[in-house]
Amino acid sequence: MDIEARIKRRQRRNGEPRLIQDYEAISPVVHIEEPADRGPVLERLLDHLDPVFDGQLPPNAYVYGPSGSGKSAVITALFASLEQLPTEQQAIIHTTTRAQPPTSPSFVYVNARETASEFAFYHAILDALVDDSVPEHGIGTETLKSRLHDLVREQRTGIVIAVDHISEPESIQASALVDLFAGLPSNVSWLAIGRDDPSATELTRYTAESISIDRYQRQMLVDVLMTRTSNGLAQQGLGHGLARHIADWADGNAHDALAALFIAAELAQERGQDRITQANVDAAIAEVPDPCVSLGVVLSLPTNRQIVLRELIDLEESERSSVTATTEAIASAQSVDLSPGTVKRFLYEMAESGVVDRVEATATNGQGRPPSRVEPRFPPTAFRRLYDLQQ
Repeated sequence: MDIEARIKRRQRRNGEPRLIQDYEAISPVVHIEEPADRGPVLERLLDHLDPVFDGQLPPNAYVYGPSGSGKSAVITALFASLEQLPTEQQAIIHTTTRAQPPTSPSFVYVNARETASEFAFYHAILDALVDDSVPEHGIGTETLKSRLHDLVREQRTGIVIAVDHISEPESIQASALVDLFAGLPSNVSWLAIGRDDPSATELTRYTAESISIDRYQRQMLVDVLMTRTSNGLAQQGLGHGLARHIADWADGNAHDALAALFIAAELAQERGQDRITQANVDAAIAEVPDPCVSLGVVLSLPTNRQIVLRELIDLEESERSSVTATTEAIASAQSVDLSPGTVKRFLYEMAESGVVDRVEATATNGQGRPPSRVEPRFPPTAFRRLYDLQQ
């Protein structure tokens, strides 16, 4: 644990100790610098990327695994470290008798949830490669591509790009990604990261290797939870027994396990507790839907859709009796500057992508089809706190 983390653990509010010392440390949408118990996976990825240490580009690859298996945690941590290689190697002082090590390629991580359009994709890559920020307005896609080509041509060793979260409902689909890759310069290598089996995606037609990342084993997931707890909660905030209980329930899914931990901690803190109890964990587990939409997906939605969801989770039961009632309640909220028609369209679109469910009401007062209500496919307590922390 570093000095900053130690200081945060001792911070107090209103003279009282706080259970949650650091929300980021326990957040299911934040990846830590050193993922717990993923050494073998890192080694397989480094084996594939080994040519970069000789100043060469590796072949393209497809990295896959189920939801919550830690793909993003490993890739983001690895690329964050690899991004330092060119600077570190160029800063080495060499004697005339010592050969200078080759400069490695540049490394860029792209979140496909946030870059679904052609413009956003090329903008994200270019913005990661230059010191000055790239404007988001007043510039066309072709201009972006031209600048990107000019920049990459100047780099002898090229670029390695990791594109994460592909083929999700709100992200870049595999066929579109193939076209986007085709628009990149020739001295670019890529890793695509997704959930589909290699046999089910056309991306593997353009790759030399597919790298599998399996679900967490139970003890690995316990270690993940305890690592996050030690960095984010007060001392003894979560007992090992409760961590094992969460890990057993999560069945290898780190996202769901961390969501349950986050909710349990929030519930305990709301009650003024200094540690998480079995009741907190049981309530947290009950709140996580099965299957659960990743909170990263929800928090990557456009701002106006997140506003709609933020109002949705705070509605009274009577205001959620039907889509019409829900629409009217959300549109009338002071924080929402959208027409009822727009709110209803957003709800239907998010139901189509699986962020919310349209559930048929159990009772009706007359003939015909019963009305449907809208239910979130994500844990409300976790989204509420994570959304509010961003405001």
